[in-house]
Amino acid sequence: MRALLVDDDHELARLLRDYLGSHGVSLHHLADGAGALLYLEDATEPPDIVLLDVMLPGIDGLEVCRRVRARSDVPIVMLTARGEDTDRVAGLDIGADDYVPKPFNPRELLARMHAVVRRAHPRRQRPGERLDVGDLVVDVPAHKATLGGRELTLTSFEFRVLVELARRAGTTVTREELAVAVLPKGGPYDPTVDRSLDVHVSHLRHKMGDDGRGPRRIRTVRGVGYSLVKSS
Repeated sequence: MRALLVDDDHELARLLRDYLGSHGVSLHHLADGAGALLYLEDATEPPDIVLLDVMLPGIDGLEVCRRVRARSDVPIVMLTARGEDTDRVAGLDIGADDYVPKPFNPRELLARMHAVVRRAHPRRQRPGERLDVGDLVVDVPAHKATLGGRELTLTSFEFRVLVELARRAGTTVTREELAVAVLPKGGPYDPTVDRSLDVHVSHLRHKMGDDGRGPRRIRTVRGVGYSLVKSS
């Protein structure tokens, strides 16, 4: 795995390079957001994952995340001393895939890195699986979704949410079931994923043109979960 660490804490970078390197991760370290943006734009071999601190000199991590996500779906894990739910949602809201508050255990970080990369590049799909729900077509192996012939630009998390809803279109998928389904195969229920679902579903609705003024494509079943309406 190739990882890019963007953090101005050089001691942390040294520790992570040693630990992650001993577990098969090649870590490239940059200390500021502007340098990270240039690196990602010019890299001939882009990283498999970006570890991005929020509190950076110059361009902060949230702005770096926003700019990267506008042109790339590379998995992003936010690293920050801020642990409040509002800050976590801010990172997820602009496209981060996960959020690890400092201080953290390097073993936990490595586990989350593997989980995020597996979710972004699923290895085990149902052969040739294609899901048709009205004018929505989801080609699972190709990681592609179209609506009325228009391709949707989705993050890896949004795509996984859409796949699970499309597989069970017309039925209610509980929040816990959805949180488990978007984790790597066999992963346990993660309440932090549950709490971020509203953000991702909101983004998914927006990209599908589901603005609430007409019939909902994705219906919220209050206190239970979500349902993709079959007759969209």
